[in-house]
Amino acid sequence: MSETTTELPVVVIGAGPAGLAAAAHLLGRDITPLVLEAGPVAGAAVREWAHVRLFSRWGEVVDPAAEKLLAPTGWTKPAEDSYPSGGDWAERYLQPLADVLGERVRYGARVTGVSRTGRDRIVDADREAQPFVVHYENADGHEDRLLARAVIDASGTWSTPSPAGGSGLAALGEKAAADRITYRVPDLKDPAARARYAGKRTAVIGSGASAFTALASLAALAEADDGRGTHATWILRRGISGSTFGGGEADQLPARGALGLAAKAAVDGGHADAVTGFRTDAFERDGDGRLVLVGEDGRRLEPVDEVIVLTGFRPDLDFLDELRLGLDERLQAPVELAPLIDPNQHSCGTVYPHGVGELSHPEKDVYLVGMKSYGRAPTFLALTGYEQVRSIAAHLAGDREAAERVELTLPETGVCGGAGLFDEPAATEEAGGGCCGTPATLSVGAAPAASGGC
Repeated sequence: MSETTTELPVVVIGAGPAGLAAAAHLLGRDITPLVLEAGPVAGAAVREWAHVRLFSRWGEVVDPAAEKLLAPTGWTKPAEDSYPSGGDWAERYLQPLADVLGERVRYGARVTGVSRTGRDRIVDADREAQPFVVHYENADGHEDRLLARAVIDASGTWSTPSPAGGSGLAALGEKAAADRITYRVPDLKDPAARARYAGKRTAVIGSGASAFTALASLAALAEADDGRGTHATWILRRGISGSTFGGGEADQLPARGALGLAAKAAVDGGHADAVTGFRTDAFERDGDGRLVLVGEDGRRLEPVDEVIVLTGFRPDLDFLDELRLGLDERLQAPVELAPLIDPNQHSCGTVYPHGVGELSHPEKDVYLVGMKSYGRAPTFLALTGYEQVRSIAAHLAGDREAAERVELTLPETGVCGGAGLFDEPAATEEAGGGCCGTPATLSVGAAPAASGGC
């Protein structure tokens, strides 16, 4: 890379937790970052689940380099043992951090393409010597572009939720039923959302933390005076076993364990019925306009008024199509990282801290970080993203020793599940709560709906 190219900024896509942390680490290495954020404020995606409380404490969701950058401004870190909501995280940490970064954060800038200058993905000649060119669209629709020495994509997966269909495609009739379907955990404290679900029968599709949250919220609504008659049909692609509701009191993220117990209480209390081994194939409407879910095995469920689809998220890779990415064919995660996080293979243990080595691609100096680095895998912690960007910033600064050094100890998550995504219910029940000998967790993370598969 030429001296001229090294003077260009590192473009960071997304002003969320990982993206802003990346900018802080780059500044700490005397490298100029430029953060392109599609939304009008920092943490725009986080704000869309402002009502959901994180599993992680404040002490686990503030990046050390970011904290160092904030300290001179008089910023006060919230109590480390308290749990922020998504709104708290955005307002009390992400926005102040973006404000410190100032003009290095550009809002209303939606990236539409990334390539090498004068080189499409086919051309080999002198490729690595060329800077990156980043095309983006401003909030007013005007198109623009800029050059970069490296690109860190921290755009997340929030904008691309997975569909209800068990095949990974939208179920037949799913798009036509859009008026009755949401792919987010509804905020039942909002009057409009509350009116939408109160006294109604709602199908909740999913088995991760987001589904737990929705079930617990609907159960609370059912017990309220204005929510009588509220009922949930919980649809799982697997059977119910000792691991279904997570780690409970054994979970080292206590808030996550409590959430699983709340979902279990919703079922035990009669506010939700569980339908197991059901993979949605189609949505139909009955004579009253209610939705009837049809399974791949031909089963037809009782009509419901609303459907909440919480089957995980997937990365948007379209704007990276001219880059040579090395992605696992299943998870759409970097090939070196995928074996560490593949839920088809891993039923116990934690994801090892990782950095630039596991996140590199055939295209030099382009990195997917944060939630996006995990592709379709469901288990992610903010701490993991912070370690990723610390390592990448060190690498870009030429500090190989720091880039390869592990500076993170993750809590034991107890992720167990017998045989991964497609457990045989009988086998899982026989295992007595999973291969670790303790209740299992199906998801982890500082984000509410980052948990996927069901």
